[in-house]
Amino acid sequence: MDSSYLVSDDRVDRHGRIADKRTTGGWKAAPYIIMNEVIERLAFFAILGMILLTVSASFHTLRPQPGKEASNYQISLLYGALGLIALGTGGIKPCVSSFGADQFDEGDEKEVQKKSAFFNWFFFAITMGAVLGKTLLVYIQEKVGWGVGFLIPTATTILSIIVLVAGVPIYRFQKPMGSPFTRFFQVIVASIKKHRRGVSVDNETPLYEVETTYSDIIGARKLRHTRQHMFFDKAAVITEKDTISNRWCVCTVTQVEEFKSFLKVLPVWASTIALYVSAAQMTTYFLSQAKLMNRKLGNSFEIPPGSVAVFASINGVIFVPFYEKIIIPILRKFTGHHRGITSLQRMGVGLFISIIAMTSAALVEKRRREHYQETNSMSVFWLFPQFFLIGAAEVFTYVGQLEFFYDEATDGTKSISSAVFLSEVGIGSWLSTALVKIIIAATGGQQKGWLRSNNLNYSRLDWFYWIITCLNAINFLVYLLVAKCHKGKELAVTVRDENMVELSKGQHIQL
Repeated sequence: MDSSYLVSDDRVDRHGRIADKRTTGGWKAAPYIIMNEVIERLAFFAILGMILLTVSASFHTLRPQPGKEASNYQISLLYGALGLIALGTGGIKPCVSSFGADQFDEGDEKEVQKKSAFFNWFFFAITMGAVLGKTLLVYIQEKVGWGVGFLIPTATTILSIIVLVAGVPIYRFQKPMGSPFTRFFQVIVASIKKHRRGVSVDNETPLYEVETTYSDIIGARKLRHTRQHMFFDKAAVITEKDTISNRWCVCTVTQVEEFKSFLKVLPVWASTIALYVSAAQMTTYFLSQAKLMNRKLGNSFEIPPGSVAVFASINGVIFVPFYEKIIIPILRKFTGHHRGITSLQRMGVGLFISIIAMTSAALVEKRRREHYQETNSMSVFWLFPQFFLIGAAEVFTYVGQLEFFYDEATDGTKSISSAVFLSEVGIGSWLSTALVKIIIAATGGQQKGWLRSNNLNYSRLDWFYWIITCLNAINFLVYLLVAKCHKGKELAVTVRDENMVELSKGQHIQL
């Protein structure tokens, strides 16, 4: 077989052979993954969910009866179902985006551009699923019944598995590389051991690396030595007491740099969490506002409160195709970058938009509270700007994060890097809850404070929004500093064959 048709990164097909570009990967395989995400997100945003929730909603004995409290058994069943959903989502989300990006060869300039487009369309899939889940299925749940409302996402989840499996013949697979956490701990342990022995490193200290073409991490390319976090270089120093084959004693330069690459992205990770504190308001106080406003659409239809969040999802459905087909080609002409702007710049734009979004939320809430006696005349569409802007912030930041954490990850840490990024969503929600509790305690409690549980009309929710706005502004300045100081990963030069040399970031030149 002509080697020019083989992928440069040694990903394999389902038979374990080096993948052929003509028959595997790329946009031949990506639609299966994107469609899987649409269906899976549709199900997720329609719950509380899946099989256990369908069962609990379908049988009278498994759900609380009108006017009665839920029994311990019913509550346990509900929490058990939600726990299984969280567990399943936690397994899917970090892997599916990385697996989709793996379908594109980083050594092929044309496929690199297509990979960037994949991240945009992947986010489009998320928002499309969210739109369907927050509108159609929420309406069915309220008007037809929870049993049917949960049965549909259960069926679509099964369908998503079928769609994913259908693409197996044309997927590209990465060889298993073992646990990155084990390699991280080996670097830490070896570094501490050497430090206690008095080992020091400088620019002239020889560091250990295997002499093979690839690193000793199966399927992973070698990484170039960097001068950041040089404490951990001690793990690659060979002393008289060391056994070279024991990675708890001596690590390779590539293994050390793999750990360093993970450390390098943590400041970016930490400085983008604030966005998800703002996003958490879409499913909490934004909806509380919506319940007190006029949700009539026409003469008879009333928008369900749970569907108001679709304002944010609509943004992604509309903006992603517009950005991909129009904005990016224009930006390429000015920047020369294949994505139009870098992933770090894209995240920065999203963080800046979040400041405007929360400013809008504070101003609208002030107006709503001042005119709460005229609530029926204040339309829920006043909330559209804050939902729409938060959605825009997510379009920029979320996709930028998908690109950044995938590109900066080493060959053996793609999924764990995506998992770290996705943890921001949960941490942002937790921080939002913590901030609410702090403000309630500091302003007089739930009955007299800014955030009263008994009556939102007498609360000062707008002041709470201003606090988040200020936090976002401070966070944005911190992010600018972090992004300016960030240094990306570098791959070591590795001989592929007699006619080709692999350069950093997967680019190639002919000798």
